[in-house]
Parts: sequence; C-alpha cells; structure tokens
Amino acid sequence: MSLQWTLIAGFLYLEIAIVLLLVLPVASPKRWNSFFKSKFLQGLQKQAWFYFLMLLGILVLFLLDAIREMRKYSNLEAEEHGHAHLDREMQGSMRLFRAQRNFYISGFALFLSLVIRRLVILISEQATLQAQSEASMRQAQSATTAAKSLLAQRGEVEQNESNEAHDQEVNILKSKIKKLQEELTLEEKDKTALKTQADNLAKEYDRLAEEHSKLQKKLTISAQNDKKDE
Repeated sequence: MSLQWTLIAGFLYLEIAIVLLLVLPVASPKRWNSFFKSKFLQGLQKQAWFYFLMLLGILVLFLLDAIREMRKYSNLEAEEHGHAHLDREMQGSMRLFRAQRNFYISGFALFLSLVIRRLVILISEQATLQAQSEASMRQAQSATTAAKSLLAQRGEVEQNESNEAHDQEVNILKSKIKKLQEELTLEEKDKTALKTQADNLAKEYDRLAEEHSKLQKKLTISAQNDKKDE
C-alpha cells in the first residue's frame, strides 16, 4: 500500500474510533458539548470549516482516482481475458483488487467524515435542548414553589380575616348577652318589687277588712243598744 493510501486508511480507522466514541455511552451530551466548545476547539472553529472542505475535496479526489483505476483495470481484464499470460492476469487482478480496496477506503472515509460532522451537530443540539429543558424545569419548580407560598400566604390571610370576623361576632354576641343579662336583672328586680308591693297591698287589705269588720260590729252593737233604750 502506498503512503497516501496508508494515511487514508489510518484516517479511516481514526474516524471509526471517533464514531464509536460518539455513539457509545462514553460521556453525556453535556460533556461532549463542553469539549466541543473548549478553548482549543473554539480557536480552531474559524478554520475548521475550511479544513473540513479541504479534507472532503481530498477524499473526493482519491475516490475519483480509485473509480478511474477500477474502470481502467476492469476494461483491461475484460479485453485480455483468455489471451494474457497468467502472471500478467494475476497482476491485473491484483491492481483491480487494490483499486477496489482504495475505492472502499476513500468512500468509507468520506462517508464517515459526513457522519462525524452530523453526530457533532446532533450532540451539540441535544446538549442545548437538555440545558433548556433543565432550565425550564427549574423555572417550573420555582414557579410552583412561589405559587404554593402565595396560596399559603393567602390562606393565612383568609384565616386571619375569618378569625377576626369570628372574634367580632363573639364580641357582639357577648355584648348582647350582657345586655340581656342586665335586662333580665332589671326584670327580676321589678318582679320582686311588684311582688313586695302586692304583699303589702294584701296585708293592708286584710288590715282594712279587719278594721271594717270591727266597725261593723261596733255599729251593730250601738244600733242594738239604741233599740233597747227606746
């Protein structure tokens, strides 16, 4: 294998290792994103697109060269089949095999370059979405906590207001009860006074009735005495 194809093959093996690292759960998307945004890679980011396009161009050139070699040796093998010497035929088959090998190497290297770039973009977007989701969750949790605290404060205010209203009602009822008790006391005093007055009137009536009876007796006796004197 020539030097350039050895380098492309080594680059292909490196790409396979990178794809495995990106696909397997070696690190979280957040860590990969922090690695992609490191100072070293950020310094190369301005020239990365140029290098990537240059790499794609080189791989495309090698791919086209491999295709050309394949077509060349395929046509030679078809033309000299049955007429060439065995050694020459084996050399042609070997060159065709190398051209096919180079085609697969350059083709897979080109394909994996596009795959790696797409994986990097998707991992970065996934990390960004995860960060946004975590931020949204934190905002939702903080909003829920704030809403619960507001509801609790509102409940406390309503409870305090209800307690104050209850206390006011109790005070009003107490004042009414006190007023009724005072009125009841006055009624009892009036009732006692009326009862005492009634008792006094009954005694006075008895006394007057007794005096009246005595007077009637006296009058009767005096009347009888007058009749006797006549």
